[in-house]
Formats: sequence, structure tokens, C-alpha cells
Amino acid sequence: MRLSLRQSQRVVMTPLLQQAIQLLQLSTLDLEQVVRKELDENPLLEELPEETQDVDADAVAPTEPGAPEIEAAPAPVEPVSKETSSVDGERADELPFDLTQAVFDEPEERTPVSTEEREDLPFENLGRTGTSLDEHLNEQLRWATDDPRTVAIGEAIIGNIDDDGYLRAEVDEIALGMGASIEEVEQALHLVQGFDPTGVAARNVLECLILQLTADSEPDPVSVEIVEKHFEALERRRYTEIARALKLPLDRVMESVEEIQALEPKPGRRFAVSDQRYIAPDVSIHKVGEDYVVVLNEEGIPRLRVNALYRSLLRRSDGDAKQYVEQKVRSAVWLIKSVEQRQRTLRKVTQSLVKFQRDFLDRGVAHLRPLALRDVGEDIGMHESTISRVTTNKYVETPQGLFELKYFFHSGIASDSGEMVSSVSIKKKIRDMVAAEDSGKPLSDQEVAQVLRGQGLNIARRTVAKYREELGIMPSHQRRLAPKKR
Repeated sequence: MRLSLRQSQRVVMTPLLQQAIQLLQLSTLDLEQVVRKELDENPLLEELPEETQDVDADAVAPTEPGAPEIEAAPAPVEPVSKETSSVDGERADELPFDLTQAVFDEPEERTPVSTEEREDLPFENLGRTGTSLDEHLNEQLRWATDDPRTVAIGEAIIGNIDDDGYLRAEVDEIALGMGASIEEVEQALHLVQGFDPTGVAARNVLECLILQLTADSEPDPVSVEIVEKHFEALERRRYTEIARALKLPLDRVMESVEEIQALEPKPGRRFAVSDQRYIAPDVSIHKVGEDYVVVLNEEGIPRLRVNALYRSLLRRSDGDAKQYVEQKVRSAVWLIKSVEQRQRTLRKVTQSLVKFQRDFLDRGVAHLRPLALRDVGEDIGMHESTISRVTTNKYVETPQGLFELKYFFHSGIASDSGEMVSSVSIKKKIRDMVAAEDSGKPLSDQEVAQVLRGQGLNIARRTVAKYREELGIMPSHQRRLAPKKR
């Protein structure tokens, strides 16, 4: 047993540090919500009014030498006049603790994004409330029959139809619940199945397709027979087997297959609630002359400062009240600095991407180069885990379109010249080759690999197969049998 002293270093994840790391991963919209929540919960935080935000820093009266350190804090905290920084004509004393431990580096100049003119969303992009499938069917039911009994059973049937338009209850269950006979329920079901959209109230996909095919006054008997008797072969794309069983030419069978594939397997889809989500870019890259300029999207993010009234309480308070105010001041300053650090890190990462992906910005996806998180981390002097966090759930608007920041990080394939070619560029080449191929003689994976090797890319057949699957392209034998698009 003995006592000894020793020095050691270790990383301690304090709650404030965890908050700063969490802010790195938030999108602009999520960050706005977090800041708004802190504004509601922390009485020491206040949002700068718009007229104060637009005042030039040089035109504002300088603060007195005895002003608190928070007056000259980060960019979100604008210099304030004597009227806003005084309480009852007297200045607050220096804070009785050191805030320098809670800050990062000197902030950079804020972007002019808040002064840009922005167009409002068009009205057609706004959410709208339409008629639901249930309401649409019940309205047709009231027009189709006046019999109260049939209407009641029909309403029970419609109440058991899901959003896709399928009946999710058995006929005997509905009959038992309504105290009706199975024949009555079957008649009401037949009535509902004749409503718009065609194929509604089917109990499975096969019945749904049959309802749509037979809704025509003169249905194609081949199409009906394929669905009724050869549905499993149809699912497996065994068109030659179907043609042999029906004793028909393959071209005749493919005409029916094309008709079947044009049917709607989910009749209620068009009545589903539209969950439209619009992406607001977190950062934009604009071309100005021959250079690219990075502009952060700070629209909606409140600009914060510490309330002068509560700061003055530090001088007149003691005990628990003083401890409470000190804690809230630290939390407020840390949040302001964390937001500024997030914006600065996002700007640095995007500027590094501009440097690495200049060819992509100039000429398009085909010139996207392979890039790793480590490359950007070494370029801006940050750890790759920080780069991973700051590029999560964030989008960048470029002259080539809107992309997720993670889109620019991917592996590559070596070429004969020794340069690495992006996997995204190779996928584009594969997609273009498949789109231009002869549908009667589609390219196999081996043939695609040979073409790419002829272009100087050292790629294996299994790599082509992997990229093809990621692109959602069928194998060559299935593409040969797929019906042609008219």
C-alpha cells in the first residue's frame, strides 16, 4: 500500500463537448431547431434583431474598456451600442470566471447569404390536402346504391382497405361483424371492386391484375390466361416457358407481358398522402469568373448574443443565483462558439472539396476523381472522423446540380496511365453502355469489362457485376427478355 502522484492525458467527453460534436452532424434545418430550442430554454440567450444584424460593425460605437469579454465574442455576437449593453445606466462588471476555456478560435467573417434575395417556393410545391381513398370509395358507394344494408356492408369493406387499395379482411370476418350472410358480403364486395381506381378491394396481386384486365369490355384473353395460369412463371420472367405452354409465338406473349407490366399493382397509390421533402442545401458553390466561391446557407439560423440584463446580475448576485447565472452564461457562450465552429469547419471542408474536385465542377460527373476522408482531413488539418461528421446529412449546391457531401467520397479504379478513376464515373460509363446496347444482344458483364479495359481501365468482371447491381440494372439474359419500351 502506497500513495503516488502521476500525470496523464486523456480525452474527457464533457456534455459541452458532446454538444459541439453533435452540432457538426446536424443539417441547417436541424441546427435551426436546436438553436431555437436553446433560445427557449436558456434565458441568457437572445436573438439579435434584424436591424441590429444589418448594422456595420465599424459604424457601431465602441464598447468601454470595462465591458465583459462576451461583447467581443464570435461573429454571431455583434458589437452592441451603449444602450443595449447597459442596464439602468451602468455597465456590467467583468465576468467572475474565465470564458476562454469555452471558446475555439477567432471567427471568420460571416457570409453574405442573409442579404441575398431568395425566391419563394412555387405554390405547386406546397403541401396540399386531397381526397383520401376511403372518402373517394364511400362517395361512389352512396351513388351506386340506395339500399341501407348494402351501404353498411360496403362501408365495412371500404374500412378494411389499406392505403395500397387491398382488402385486408376475410369475407367471413366482415360477415360475422356485420351479422350478414357471406353471399351479401360477396355481392357488396363485387360492387366495390367495380369502383375507381380499377383493381381496388382485391385480396392479392393476382386478383388485382385480373380486375384491371377484365375491366375492359374486350379483354385480351392471352393476358388474362397468363395471369391466371402462369403467374409464377411471369414473376420469374420465364417468357419462353409461357410461350411454349400457350403454344404461341414469343412475340405474341411479349405483347401481353408488356400490357400486364403497364398495370398498377397498387391501385390506391395515387390517393396516398404525399410526403414531399425539399432539400435545402447547407452550402453552395458559385462560379465567379474563373474561381469558385463557397457560400454557407445561414438563412433561418438565429444570430445570438448573451442578454446584458442577466450578465449584470453576476455582479449583484451570490450563492445559488450566481452559480445558476454562471452556468447559463457558459452554456450560452459554448453554443455560440459551437455554431460558429460548425460553420467554419463546413466552409473549410467545402473549400477543400472545390480544390480536389475542380474537374467535376468544370466538366461534370465523368471527371469526378476518387477521394477519401483522410485526404480532406490532411488538407485542412483535421481528423477524418471530424470530416465524416461534418459531411453527414448535408447537401451542397454546385453548378453541376445538388449533391450530398458524402457523394464526393468514394473509391476508384486504377487506369493504364497510373491515375485513379472514380467509381461514380465508371458507373456512368456502364449505364451509358447499357442504354446504347442492342436490346436483342445485350452486353454481358464480361463484355462490359472488356470495353472498359479497352478504355484503359483495369476492372474485373465481378466488379462490373457489383456496379451493375448497385445501379439497379438487370443481368444481360433478363434484359434480353424484357419487353421493349414504346
